[in-house]
Amino acid sequence: MDDCRLRVATPADEAWQLAIYAGTRADELALTGWPAEQCERFVAMQHRAQQQHYRQHFPRAVCQLILAGDGEVAGRLWVDRRPEALHVLDIALLPAWRGRGIGTRCLQALAREADGRRQSLGIHVEIHNPARRLYERLGFVADGEPEGLHQAMRRPARRPTTEECPP
Repeated sequence: MDDCRLRVATPADEAWQLAIYAGTRADELALTGWPAEQCERFVAMQHRAQQQHYRQHFPRAVCQLILAGDGEVAGRLWVDRRPEALHVLDIALLPAWRGRGIGTRCLQALAREADGRRQSLGIHVEIHNPARRLYERLGFVADGEPEGLHQAMRRPARRPTTEECPP
């Protein structure tokens, strides 16, 4: 993917995977008042549950680590390449890498891939997640009514411009 360096996650990357997931829950857990050990146990349990859910319900999905700088792990990207569409199961960055455009570049690269396949690109987002504004800027629109706290979003496939078409 252009401008988005990825490598397939392996079992040896479990500590990175857990750290990335923990970064997505840090603000919420800070409000609980729980001791650090309890937060760590909770995050580990929730991380395992998420991984099992993805593997069980999306067996063809691929988890890749997002790389930045000199190959430093910046985040992760789970994508299910379905016959009819691409679907982002999860994109998450470590807190230190947020706000640098890395996630945007990865989503733009996925959008180009989807366009090349003439497929839509889907994602689910928590209704109040600030990332929703990013998805909207990238052309995602609400896909149906919200389901609980989540909204399905879809970026329709775009036809290549004349500059992208071969002569």
